[in-house]
Amino acid sequence: MAKGQRKVASDKSAIVAALPRACQDETGAVEFFEEQRWGSQPRCAHCESVDVYQMRDRKTGERNKRYLWRCKACNRQYTVRVNTVYGDSPIPLRVWAYAFWAACSSKKGISALQIRRQTGVTYKSALFLMHRIRLAMDEFASIELASDDSPGFDGIVEADETYVGGKEKNKPLGKRNPRNLGGKGKTAVFSMVQRDGKMRSVVMDKVTLHNLRTALVENVSPQARVMTDSLNLYGFVTDPFASHETVDHTKEEYVRGDVHTNTVESSFSLLKRGIYGTFHNVSKRHLHRYCAEFDFRWNNRKVDDGERTVRAIRSGVGKRLMYRQPVMSDGQGKN
Repeated sequence: MAKGQRKVASDKSAIVAALPRACQDETGAVEFFEEQRWGSQPRCAHCESVDVYQMRDRKTGERNKRYLWRCKACNRQYTVRVNTVYGDSPIPLRVWAYAFWAACSSKKGISALQIRRQTGVTYKSALFLMHRIRLAMDEFASIELASDDSPGFDGIVEADETYVGGKEKNKPLGKRNPRNLGGKGKTAVFSMVQRDGKMRSVVMDKVTLHNLRTALVENVSPQARVMTDSLNLYGFVTDPFASHETVDHTKEEYVRGDVHTNTVESSFSLLKRGIYGTFHNVSKRHLHRYCAEFDFRWNNRKVDDGERTVRAIRSGVGKRLMYRQPVMSDGQGKN
């Protein structure tokens, strides 16, 4: 190789280099998930003891076909699936590895139909799989936001609302709701973004004084500077915070010094492009899951695809979503 010439894909991280094998080979997938969950010190999935060993065939020395471990402390068997979002799933871990990677590396997400086409699982299985991955991505799923241990967003915090859903005039005549022809009927998404930090989106039935105040108080520190547009409701919900500054879009005022809501509005563009271009149609009752997915990618935007994938996998430990919750409760079967 000539001096100064780089190898192809020489800048890949070790995680990205390991993912292709994990997506093709079941043993590679199991080892990948074990490495990301336990690192160099395997633990019992039941009692957290480190006094564990792999169960292997006595004659061949190969690993058990179910990739079982046994704990000497509690004398129980387990696999890397136990107590995770992919626990008790009949779907191979190589499919889970691909789905995690695809969801974390695609800027606007990946649909269940695409997972079905590329992995061969049924659409119903792909839909449930993706909902469980979105639960893993939900960084607020197991956090008590109102506790003293959760100070919330600090510094400069931008807050704004947007509306998601198709226009009533574009629906077939028999399915239109005359009450919604004026633009009503869409679902409200309220988002808060800490400038140069994280964001959180909350799905609301209605944008009301109570709903806005609850979301802000639960997620934003009292020491924060809150920046919004000129919606009159914000004037009544921001008094618990250090300051409240607005920009008036109706007067074509978008930036005044460091006062603007451009950051939170840019996150809305990613959410809507994903819904319009990737998912096409999202059920209202599942919209919070898609918001959590887009929030996760935004909050981990400064790391590479491999590290983002690992963070999603690790975040899935200790979470569980039963089949009837996301699928059977929604007869529409939206993407």
